[in-house]
Amino acid sequence: MSLFKRSALVAAVVGGLTLALAAPASAHVTVNPNTATPGGYTKVTFRVPNEKDSANTTKLEVNLPAGQPVASVSIKPLPGWTAVADKTKLATPIKSDDGDITEAVTKITWTADASSAIKPGQFQEFDVSLGPLPESGQMVFKALQTYSDGDIVRWIDDPTTDGTEPEHPAPVLKLTAATAPAAAAPAATGSADSDGPDAFAVAGFVAGLLGLILALLAFQRSARKPAAASDSSSSSAADDKKVPTGA
Repeated sequence: MSLFKRSALVAAVVGGLTLALAAPASAHVTVNPNTATPGGYTKVTFRVPNEKDSANTTKLEVNLPAGQPVASVSIKPLPGWTAVADKTKLATPIKSDDGDITEAVTKITWTADASSAIKPGQFQEFDVSLGPLPESGQMVFKALQTYSDGDIVRWIDDPTTDGTEPEHPAPVLKLTAATAPAAAAPAATGSADSDGPDAFAVAGFVAGLLGLILALLAFQRSARKPAAASDSSSSSAADDKKVPTGA
């Protein structure tokens, strides 16, 4: 195989690897950020992508865990969507500075108007403020995504114990104590809620392999030059040995 063909093959492999690394995981409803400080207040965003090519997402239902009631739930208005918060009586009231809280929000339903549904290839974000959060563990928000064709996708699978992702994972907010940043911590190069590989790492990987290809091509060109020069020298020497026909 010629050097040029080998370089072309390497380039094809690089392209394939780049596409494989950049391909996102199967899209699903997520909560961002996916960590929060126990006992505190936080704003979370439920991100909802449309996974269908021929239907719009018209409704989202998010269920707050019944066993972890939150005293304060505020919903940020979203143009084109109507939000309804359903409350449930608590078996055990929540103690607060303002007295006992006997009911809490257990479900939030967003419904789109005719022109605001999530279309194919698009996503929407729904913001909610929560607090105080539980003191430990995690919060699992089971969500239902309704499409204009009547299909309902139930993102309700609990996290697995072996780390594998279930078929329809529910959004999970992990409650972890905040840690002080290191004095000389390097700057982050990617988004905290990114689902894909680090873009700078992929770009560096591709640039390195492309540089190798260019070096191989340069070596091929330089290898041809001495051969051409040798042919020219041989031709010149042959001309010098010729005997003139006329004296």
